[in-house]
Amino acid sequence: MSKRLSVVKRETKETNITLEFNLDGSGKWETITGIRMFDHLLSQFAQHGVFDLKISATGSDQHHLVEDVGISLGKALSQALGEKRGIVRMGSALVPMDDVLVQVALDISGRGYTVLELNFKDKDISSLSTDLIRHFLESFASEARLNLHAKVLYGLNDHHKAEALFKALGRAVDAATRIDERIPGELPSTKELL
Repeated sequence: MSKRLSVVKRETKETNITLEFNLDGSGKWETITGIRMFDHLLSQFAQHGVFDLKISATGSDQHHLVEDVGISLGKALSQALGEKRGIVRMGSALVPMDDVLVQVALDISGRGYTVLELNFKDKDISSLSTDLIRHFLESFASEARLNLHAKVLYGLNDHHKAEALFKALGRAVDAATRIDERIPGELPSTKELL
């Protein structure tokens, strides 16, 4: 099996991003976005997905920075998967964190779509707008071309909701991108196209 690695560089008038992604990593991360809470969430994604992730990102405002990191990470995942031959394709995770329970399910279908029920109580978590978490997930799913369903089933603490969400996202992506030894080299689709 070839290495499933990617490097994405994205430079716009608003942001400058360099992202290195190893789908078959060991859970190492180095994320520098200038938004501490966002870095924390991205580290949870890498740790619990067992990916290696290195991000250096600067930007003029949080909105464009978070959006463009989502776009870059989605593109990196898509590039690392290549033709997607032999992957499980669908994955899900149910993650508790103290008072919170979060569920994420996804399908690497070739079609970007999101259904999100995040129900944050406050407008920000440690200076990160909670609306940007939604926007990140939408940008990521669109660029990775996957169906993403995420739901906070219950809980009170917004920090716990966000952290459990990114842990669940990592675990679901890990489950969906694993190689299924029963179908090596085959596309997991009756259409033979993803």
